Amino acid sequence: MTMRNFELPGRSAVYAARGMACTSQPLATTAALDILKAGGNALDAAIAACAVQCVAEPQSTGIGGDCFCLYSPAASTDVIAYNGSGRAPAGLSHQWMSERNLRLERTSPHAVIVPGAVDAWATLNKDYGKLPLAELLQPAIHYASEGFALGPRVARDFAAQADHFKSDANLARIMMPGGRIPKVGEVLRQAELATSLTQIANEGRDAFYSGAIAHDLVNTLNERGGVHTLEDFANAKGEYVTPITTTFRGRTIYECPPNGQGLIALLLLNIISEFDIDPEGPMSVDRIHLEIEACRLAYQARTRYLADPAHSQVPIEELLSIEYARKLASTIKLDKATVPPQGPLLKPHQDTVYISVVDSDRNVCSFINTLFWPFGSGITGAESGVVLTNRGEGFVLDPASPNCLMPGKRPLHTIIPGMVSSDDRVDMTFGVMGGEYQAMGHMQFLSRVFDFGCDVQQAQDLPRFMADPFTDAVEVESGIDESVRRQLRDRGHAVAGAENPIGGSQAIGIDWKHKVLCGGSDPRKDGAAAGY
Repeated sequence: MTMRNFELPGRSAVYAARGMACTSQPLATTAALDILKAGGNALDAAIAACAVQCVAEPQSTGIGGDCFCLYSPAASTDVIAYNGSGRAPAGLSHQWMSERNLRLERTSPHAVIVPGAVDAWATLNKDYGKLPLAELLQPAIHYASEGFALGPRVARDFAAQADHFKSDANLARIMMPGGRIPKVGEVLRQAELATSLTQIANEGRDAFYSGAIAHDLVNTLNERGGVHTLEDFANAKGEYVTPITTTFRGRTIYECPPNGQGLIALLLLNIISEFDIDPEGPMSVDRIHLEIEACRLAYQARTRYLADPAHSQVPIEELLSIEYARKLASTIKLDKATVPPQGPLLKPHQDTVYISVVDSDRNVCSFINTLFWPFGSGITGAESGVVLTNRGEGFVLDPASPNCLMPGKRPLHTIIPGMVSSDDRVDMTFGVMGGEYQAMGHMQFLSRVFDFGCDVQQAQDLPRFMADPFTDAVEVESGIDESVRRQLRDRGHAVAGAENPIGGSQAIGIDWKHKVLCGGSDPRKDGAAAGY
């Protein structure tokens, strides 16, 4: 590991002995630590932090969205995985859409799946938490009722959604008090959301899925032409699933299975494992070219195979086999871009929140929650103040696709928590935000740590890039030198500067020898790593 230059701007990794939380919102990190100090465990702290982010980072997440979790009690390798992603309403299908000549569009009610986040929080808290859910929601209720001050990244994201606010009168009313977008340092209150969170604290998940909140959201969706019913909400239920794994540099990497894209992160690691570690480092032209080519191959597999396994057969074992990775790796030309035939373009990088927490008993939590696009569909309950997801845009309407829209089906999901173990115990929790980028981001982060010796903060600080797997287009961040961009263009990549910072991330490593935690939080967000 290289010591960072303290004369240059940057962040140091954070070290602490007892507990640690890393989030993209300082208020959420503080809430998580308060829960740990009050006797909660890592899972309790993650839920409390996420609830705060649903208030104080509302462009990125909300209780109207979805959730995935990996949880390791006492750093056990018997990792618990929970899929809290929502499903399409029972009355919606690709045939129904086609008959009406409709498309899946961001602000359409048909892009709204039944949210799974609140059910996930309640279930995980009941089964593995120490403190009651009502206590975990108190910080979020406070910030919704009393308000929070917008940080620089949140304010930037608000400003970028000026047109989207116009799509829904309730969204505009809440997020643009006085008819204008709040600026850095200004305080935003969300009274209706405070009431909804209080109802959930008092009544549990049923307040959201069969109580006043459900009635408000179903009415709101129906008024806009949606086919959602109270029965769809009442039947919402996530599930415990078995994590999928691969081995990378002698460590076991854990991901949630499909319908999330963790499978593709593992495939990317398998492909990269077939090549020698570049002595020039993670930002050399050769290494960047290799990762771009691997990305194109793995994401093509994603389009071809990834879907809800309850409705489509996903060949997980074959995709994770060494033989398959070697077959893909053998097609990579190290001096030339291999651009596949034109296919569907990926959607732009979208917002999510990811949370890492480790407590004094070394319970380890990797937690992620999302609305998909900033402020999701924009459709907002008039009485509940709940902004609804547009994750249904993850479906397609082609009946030949495994990811075709069907009643009660879960769409392809981009959000993926991650975890690492070695020597029969978990020693890292990590995750990457940024929509389609996340699988690529998992590979980049882990490779920078385990191939190139970065600490968890350094690995997040390095510049990022992302390829469109179906064209020659490559987004690169401003930290990638022009001479490197030129050489990539010479190899056939259509390199362009990224319009926005690529993703975000958090991670905590456990140093079992010295009994300390090492955390990092992505500088692309407002967040913080903190411990005690």
